[in-house]
Amino acid sequence: MVLECYEQEALARSASALDLGALHPLQTTRCALPDSTGSSQFELRALESDLPKHLRPSGPKPNPFLPWDPRLEVAQVGDDHALILNKYPVQLGHMLLVTRQWAAQGDWLQAQDWQALSAVDQRTSGLWFFNSGPDAGASQPHRHIQLLPRSNAAMVCPRDPWFLARLDANPSAHQHHSPLDTAICVHERDMQAPDQAGHLLGLYRQMSRELGLGDPSHDQKPLAPYNLLLTRRWVALVRRLRDGCHGFSINALGFAGYLLTTQVSDQHWLHTHGPEQLLESVIDPFRGSSVVETD
Repeated sequence: MVLECYEQEALARSASALDLGALHPLQTTRCALPDSTGSSQFELRALESDLPKHLRPSGPKPNPFLPWDPRLEVAQVGDDHALILNKYPVQLGHMLLVTRQWAAQGDWLQAQDWQALSAVDQRTSGLWFFNSGPDAGASQPHRHIQLLPRSNAAMVCPRDPWFLARLDANPSAHQHHSPLDTAICVHERDMQAPDQAGHLLGLYRQMSRELGLGDPSHDQKPLAPYNLLLTRRWVALVRRLRDGCHGFSINALGFAGYLLTTQVSDQHWLHTHGPEQLLESVIDPFRGSSVVETD
């Protein structure tokens, strides 16, 4: 199987889903948004149409994953998961790894979730992200992990340099460089580990403890909402306080450098105070012990 197989299948399925009326890409305009250093580590997209129903705050929301629309299916993954297209993508090829049976978005990710993710990851490359619940930007309560395909030659996300800097061999070099460091944990991913699912599960549990999210071995659910970001170089967890601020809803992609503005977003505030301060307004700083037992 070639590395980019799932991405190719997703794009082919996107073409057919568009023809069938099953896919509804969001129309946006894009511009760079400088951060506090003056560098363009953020991309701002302005939504040109109304929010899709699943992103609107009021009213009951049917589960779009049980069952999912077969016109959006890319592949079955193992016994427990399916890979489907995001019905309302900003980028064509945006995929969701969903559980075939009900599993709560707010519960701990399980070993089988990491096995399915690793199986897909072997056949494509990109930016994985997960929003643990509504206070972390999740729009659906049914478990889904998302993937934005990226070529190996492309930057995986605008804030990739920020996360790579946190892998510095000397942690004190960046400790508390940003208030975001009090709520974000970043670890290097070992792509040479023979058992990628086990490696990622171990990192997930370790980082959850480091951020005070708890431990699946004795905590029934995570103790705070969080975002997960995953690339071939690094894994990051973000401890969250709230979904949004100043009219912006922030999910994991916000911390990767992708912001979406709508009719209710206060763009004047954003341009006055900057995107980093927006992120700082939705995190939950954790200043617990830095001594954590590893698996």
